[in-house]
Amino acid sequence: MGPRGAQLLAMLFLLGLCTLVWGEKPSACRCSRMDPHNRKNCGFPGITSDQCFDMGCCFDSSVVGVPWCFYPLPQQASEQCVMEVSARKNCGYPGISPEDCASRQCCFSDTVPEVPWCFFPESVEEPASCNGAARVRELGSPQSSLPRSPSEHTMT
Repeated sequence: MGPRGAQLLAMLFLLGLCTLVWGEKPSACRCSRMDPHNRKNCGFPGITSDQCFDMGCCFDSSVVGVPWCFYPLPQQASEQCVMEVSARKNCGYPGISPEDCASRQCCFSDTVPEVPWCFFPESVEEPASCNGAARVRELGSPQSSLPRSPSEHTMT
């Protein structure tokens, strides 16, 4: 295989990796815990839920006036640690190490300055936590946005 063949093979490999990363449907917590008014558009007018999910984005058509296809919250080591930075409740002290934070049974992420890096986790068992009114919807129809039980009327 010549240099041109190796370059082509490398390009195909990178394209395959990108497809794996972008084609992964985000978890429910990464979509439902985002305030609808903080959504960043990931699609285009008329996008379907399948097209949106294929791009690795969230889809929720239940809120008017905000993007329906939007980028998910960053992935964390645990679903309990997925939340907007504004929702973090401090569990540590300035300069706490990841190890000390973990010993307190808390989440650690130092990617955003001026917010708690060690913070309390959120339960993934609570109905409104990951499966509530803003949950990921498989279908884009208005019926898919209707709550299934009275507990889903509550927003976190």
